[in-house]
Amino acid sequence: MRRYGTLYRTTVVVLCGFGLFSAGCMSNMQGLRAGPAGKSPIPPPPVGSVPRELEKIALPEYVIEPPDVLRIEAVVREPNEDPVTKKKTPGDKLRSLPLQPVWGEYTVRPDGTVFLGVYGQVNVAGYTLKQAAAAIRDTLARQAFSEADGLSPEYLLVVLDVTQYNSKKYYVITDGGGAGEQVYAFPVTGSETVLDALSNIYGLPSVSSKRDIWVARRTPHVGQHEQILPVDYVAVTQHGETSTNYQIMPGDRVYVKAQRLVILDTGLARIISPIERIFGLTLLGTSTVNQINGRGNGFGNN
Repeated sequence: MRRYGTLYRTTVVVLCGFGLFSAGCMSNMQGLRAGPAGKSPIPPPPVGSVPRELEKIALPEYVIEPPDVLRIEAVVREPNEDPVTKKKTPGDKLRSLPLQPVWGEYTVRPDGTVFLGVYGQVNVAGYTLKQAAAAIRDTLARQAFSEADGLSPEYLLVVLDVTQYNSKKYYVITDGGGAGEQVYAFPVTGSETVLDALSNIYGLPSVSSKRDIWVARRTPHVGQHEQILPVDYVAVTQHGETSTNYQIMPGDRVYVKAQRLVILDTGLARIISPIERIFGLTLLGTSTVNQINGRGNGFGNN
C-alpha cells in the first residue's frame, strides 16, 4: 500500500511540474494582446483606418433579408378631378385597399417573400426599402386597380420600414477555458461598439482574460487576408480610451479568450482526474483485501 501511495505522489508532482513549465512557455511566447492562437501580437490599426467610438460611420443602405420584420402600410389616394380639363390627379384623402387592407407587420419568409393575404406573396429579399416598396406597389396595383376605375399605380401609396432587424447580426464568443465556448448573437442597429457588445452579455465571465479580447472582421473570400482588431479592455473601461473601442459591423465576431491558467488548470484536471480514479480504485481494493485478510487471520478479535 505504501508503494502505491509513493507512486501516486510522484505522478502528481511530475504532472504539476509539467503544467508549470507549460505555463511559463505560454507566458514567454505570447504578448499582452496575443490574438488568435498561433498568431503573433497584433498592434491596433492606425487612427482613421477603422470606425471607432468617436469616429463612427453610417452603415450602407439596408438590404432586406429573412427573417426581418417589415411594417407595410398601403393606401389609395382618392383622385381629384380638375373641373375644366376633367383630368384626375392623386388627392390628399386616403382610403384602404378595396379587397383587403394591407396594414401591419409582415415577416420576411425563408424564401424571401412577404405574404399579403389575398394579394399573394411579393419577393423582397435582396431589395432596399425603396425597391421593396416599389415591388409591393406594383403587385398591389395589378390586383387592386382596373382600367374601369380610371386609376393607375401612382394613386397607390406604400410606406415600408423595418421594425425588427433580424438578418444583420454580430456575435460575442466567450472562451470557457477548455470547458467549451458560449456564442451570443445580437442584431446590428447601427452604432454598437465593442463595449456595447460586451454589455449585452453583462460583462466578462469570471474565467475571461482582459488581455486577450479582439474583434474578428469577417472575410467573405477564401484566402483573403484576415482582419483582427485587438481590444485593450483595461484602457477602454478604466481609462476611457476610445482607440480600440471599435464600431461593430454586421458579421463581426467579438472573441473573449479565457485566462491561460484556467485553460492549463482544465487541461491538467482532464489528465489527473483519470489517474486519481485509477489510484483511488487501486487503494480501495488493496484496503478491502487487507481488511478481509486481517479478519481471516483473527486480527482485531478479542
